[in-house]
Amino acid sequence: MTPEQAATWARFKHETGTMAEPYDVFAFGDTPALANDLLGLVLAGTKQATATRLAFYQKAGMRPPRGGDLSLVLDGMGLPSCIIETTVVDIAPFNTATEDFAYIEGEGDKSLGYWHRAHLAYYQRECACEGNRFSEDEDIVFEQFRLIWTPERQ
Repeated sequence: MTPEQAATWARFKHETGTMAEPYDVFAFGDTPALANDLLGLVLAGTKQATATRLAFYQKAGMRPPRGGDLSLVLDGMGLPSCIIETTVVDIAPFNTATEDFAYIEGEGDKSLGYWHRAHLAYYQRECACEGNRFSEDEDIVFEQFRLIWTPERQ
C-alpha cells in the first residue's frame, strides 16, 4: 500500500474499531476511466458484485476472496475511495453467469447480454496481455459485496 492508502486503512480501523487487514487493495477494470466509472457505480449502490478470472488470482499467488474479506477500492489514479466487504463468492465457468448476477453487478443495462459482451471483451484483453486466449468455460470468481465505508461519509 502507498502511504495514503495505508493512512486511509488506519482511519477506517480507528473509526470502525476493526482490527482486520485488507484482503486486497485494487481498482476495478483495466484503465483509469473504467476504474472511475465502476467505482462510481459502487458508490451509488448500483454495483454490488464483480467477476474475476480465477486464473488472475492464481497468477498473482492470491487465494480467491471469501465472505467477510475487506478490500480497499481505489479510483483510477490509485487514490483510496471506499471499503467493501465480500458477502458471497461462487466459482463457476464464465458461461454459467446468470441474469441475477449481471443485474447486481450493475453495469450497462444490467442485462446478462450486456454483462456477457462487456466481460468477454475485458477477459479477452486481459488474456491477450498474458499471451493466451480466453475460453468461455474458464472459471470465474463471481463475488458479491457490500459498500461498508467511505472517507467522506464518516
